[in-house]
Amino acid sequence: MERKKLPRGEPRDTIAAVATPPGRGGIGVVRVSGHDLLAFAERLSGKRPAARLATLADVKDGSGETIDQGILLYFPAPYSFTGEDVLELQGHGGPIVLQLLLARCLELGARLADPGEFTRRAFLNDKLDLAQAEAVADLIEAATAQAARAALRSLSGEFSQAVHALVERLIELRMLVEATLDFPEEEIEVVADAAPRLVNLQADLASLRARAKQGSLLRNGLHVVLAGPPNVGKSSLLNRLAGEERAIVTAIAGTTRDTVRETIQLEGIPLHIIDTAGLRETEDTLERLGIERSWREIARADVVLQLVDASAGTTVADIAVAEQLPTGVPRVVVHNKCDLAGRQAGRYELEGCVHLELSAKTGAGIPLLHDELLRIAGWAGHGENAILARARHLEALAATDAHLTRAVMELPRLELCAEELRLAQKALAAITGEFSADDLLGEIFSRFCIGK
Repeated sequence: MERKKLPRGEPRDTIAAVATPPGRGGIGVVRVSGHDLLAFAERLSGKRPAARLATLADVKDGSGETIDQGILLYFPAPYSFTGEDVLELQGHGGPIVLQLLLARCLELGARLADPGEFTRRAFLNDKLDLAQAEAVADLIEAATAQAARAALRSLSGEFSQAVHALVERLIELRMLVEATLDFPEEEIEVVADAAPRLVNLQADLASLRARAKQGSLLRNGLHVVLAGPPNVGKSSLLNRLAGEERAIVTAIAGTTRDTVRETIQLEGIPLHIIDTAGLRETEDTLERLGIERSWREIARADVVLQLVDASAGTTVADIAVAEQLPTGVPRVVVHNKCDLAGRQAGRYELEGCVHLELSAKTGAGIPLLHDELLRIAGWAGHGENAILARARHLEALAATDAHLTRAVMELPRLELCAEELRLAQKALAAITGEFSADDLLGEIFSRFCIGK
């Protein structure tokens, strides 16, 4: 479904929201967007602020009493974030004051903005495309410096430009193929010309997909679950990876009865480390509930680190755990306490499974674990070229690749090739919002902050 935009300049209702986080601060901002906000500002403060010039003003309530003294900033349409008139009130950052300012704006005819409505209006007014709009939320939510830089690249249009360049090449190829349908005598020459173009398109698309996958790692991170029987050192490994005492470590079996979570950064990738209850048969009700949670976390994991006690060797309990682990989840067998076993830290593969010898207590072998997690994640480099992609972006790129592959196969039948090229263009253009269903837009913007 092609996205329908409201005609530029068409009056809409005025929206308002507090744009700064909850709590107390030096300043707080109330943002207003709509039509003819100069008159709105005059009713609010008795002044008509000049465009893009800070104006000191008293904001008054309906009876003329001053609510707060602060700064008015007026951005006339279309030279604003939303493409409409925008008014920002910068007042003192107390929650009561900000709520009074917001309430006054609502009294004057504004309504409370929905989550993400300011950014949605920017999208509808062609100030941002959909990928850039999503990058606004990703930049706010970025968990690492690398993720923030990747989001900023998307916000500045780098991702969109790469997508548009591919779309333009697809359009040119479609024109060539579809024009040939009207002139069949040129078909052999067109097929010979289209084939290398398609190959080059697929190569450049593969490069963009690789960048997007790296950015997806920066955005979502890797969920790593520590699993194994009691007393193999799961909590000690969590503490070593976290760099602090996050989990209680004792010699008493069953100390960990619930999942313990910690997020760390590894080359900018968020690693969500989950320590679980020791996996064993038990009559203890609380411990059994913890073990049930452990298996649920294991089923959702991106990678499972199965810990065994190197000083005791592989036990019947270790074999039982390995047999129950889900086959579709990558697994690394971590032989902890290699120092007690008198063995050096190291890595080897056995029957298609990676084994690591390390010591959570001394830190020996921890760099090997870091490298293995990065390898499983598919991380390449330091993310300086990554695009902070979302799941829908990856799906759209994968769909585009599938249609291009079928287009190559259908080159002898140009009608079918033309249809695959059309579908490839539609899938790719959905990234920037050229073809977007209204329900998709609602889903995307509903996850934004109110005030953004």
